Amino acid sequence: MKPLQIGITGGIGSGKSLVCKIFVCLGIPVYDADSRAKSIMTTDGILVQQIKSEFGDLAYDAHGGLNRRYLSSAVFNNPEKLNKLNQLVHPRVAEDGENWTREQIGHKYVLREAALLFESGSFKKMDKVIVVTAPEPLRVKRVLARDPQRTEEDVLKIIRSQLSEEEKTKLADFVLRNDETELLVPQVIKLHHQFLTM
Repeated sequence: MKPLQIGITGGIGSGKSLVCKIFVCLGIPVYDADSRAKSIMTTDGILVQQIKSEFGDLAYDAHGGLNRRYLSSAVFNNPEKLNKLNQLVHPRVAEDGENWTREQIGHKYVLREAALLFESGSFKKMDKVIVVTAPEPLRVKRVLARDPQRTEEDVLKIIRSQLSEEEKTKLADFVLRNDETELLVPQVIKLHHQFLTM
């Protein structure tokens, strides 16, 4: 039997990766859509060809690795180009995620982590969705501590480009608060027990 698919998302710096690590400690498989996307963009021959024909050969370096700097600059202030890139990548990641889920035999549920779960529309394929939230100043502080190469302006730009926390929580089935006022582990364990009995 196919396991229950639980989507997990949250804005940058909300702590969704930390939440996923807690679920992993509880023995739950986690599919990280963002890292899988990075991998697929260099290993999926069809996608590589599509990206090259849309963005040019400079999208990849001489060793076949993704030229992130080039691609980022091509899409960063161009919503049309960004949308095009997402239209190429998301369906391939969705297919990869489906294959991965089918391999997770014997698990009651699995987690699918994605920053753009709502934006990409992939939340529609989930049985339930968790949103991890945290106040914006705290999120900015966390990202700056984690990614010293980013400026506060960079982080705020990313936050503004994502769906707002308010909109995300409206679409969520479950909300985990990672605002340093409430312990995260008990919140995750409570959800874990809920999912096991679904």
